[in-house]
Amino acid sequence: MIYQAYEFYSRSAEFMNAFISTGQNIFSHPSNPLLNSYLGSSINATLETVRRSTKIYEKIPFKMGNTCVDGKTVRVNEKVVIHKPFCDLIQFKKAVDVKQPKLLLVAALSGHHATLLSDTVKSLMPDHDVYITDWLDARDVPLSDGDFGFDDYVEYLIEFLEELGPNSHMMAVCQPSVQALVATAVMTSQNNPATPKTLTLMAGPIDTSINPNDINEYANSKSLEWFENNAVMTVPKGYKGRGRKVYPGFIQLFSFMSMNMSSHIGKHLNYINYVMHGQDNEAKKHRDFYNEYMAVLDLTAEFYIETLQRIFKEHHLSNGIMTFRGEIVDLSVIKKTALHTIEGEKDDICSVGQTEAAQKLCTEIPENLRKHEVHEEVGHYGTFSGTRFREIIAPTVTEFINKYN
Repeated sequence: MIYQAYEFYSRSAEFMNAFISTGQNIFSHPSNPLLNSYLGSSINATLETVRRSTKIYEKIPFKMGNTCVDGKTVRVNEKVVIHKPFCDLIQFKKAVDVKQPKLLLVAALSGHHATLLSDTVKSLMPDHDVYITDWLDARDVPLSDGDFGFDDYVEYLIEFLEELGPNSHMMAVCQPSVQALVATAVMTSQNNPATPKTLTLMAGPIDTSINPNDINEYANSKSLEWFENNAVMTVPKGYKGRGRKVYPGFIQLFSFMSMNMSSHIGKHLNYINYVMHGQDNEAKKHRDFYNEYMAVLDLTAEFYIETLQRIFKEHHLSNGIMTFRGEIVDLSVIKKTALHTIEGEKDDICSVGQTEAAQKLCTEIPENLRKHEVHEEVGHYGTFSGTRFREIIAPTVTEFINKYN
């Protein structure tokens, strides 16, 4: 019933949004005598903020356009290399014949679309042949396409790496750090020639028992049955995935926002000020961020519950009980894949130490194939987007990959 109630609210909000948009158009019309007055600017800014709060946010396309390779501007085209029921493997193909390290960028399947990593892609494209996992909304996947769980995720990564071929690299951002590490171990144990040469894990929950934060404590405050009964819902009619059990994206979005509600309120108050005073660049930054942040997707119930159990509640990796298709995953088999772990000092989603845990668990990787970084004053999103990422973190990723390419 909650999903249906949300759908009713969304459709009602669409009507309200259209009404508010009409009012905003009136106040922002060039012939309005109040347009450039303090009162007019205040009303216009308030209407725009309310309009955006009643808007239904759809997935934003990547739209990479151009990039720079060896000092030359080249066109970038998105190409779906592999289409799977729950994910597309997209290559950002450059219109230039240049050989660059192939990099599989693994986006999180945790409520937001892969386009949240647009800044990450843009920063890495000049030096890498970038591919990304573009996860699809579970509510749009018919029941006839089957289930999608933790092991299926790992299997997808293995298939994608095989598509890239030998001498490729993998970089996982946040939640998929665990699956990326598992996939690397499985491929190593099978002597798979497509095993990644380097593995970069960025702000990922390898061991959430280390320095637990609010998210970790909340995950352990309830039983799996509680989450199944209260967070899992059924996709209503009107969608291709009607009848599928999912963890809705709107619940995840509410959870993320409630963690830092005062910060979000402050940003929206600042936004009103930007619009009132014609600070267009700052207003655009706000719009761009929230256009992406507010667009969410549903996860399959089985993937959500298995992730909770294996990563956040029972810590399967650190306890040595992680399995793939019923077989124990042995991280000690990883010996030739270089490991790069990156953390943000101010990360409140994946605490310091949780990603570095991979360095200790992969006992057989030589010291000369390891690197760990903690970036001061950097929060979760700052580890993969923003000025610090572009200017400091991304260059270290490129340097690490080139060193072992």
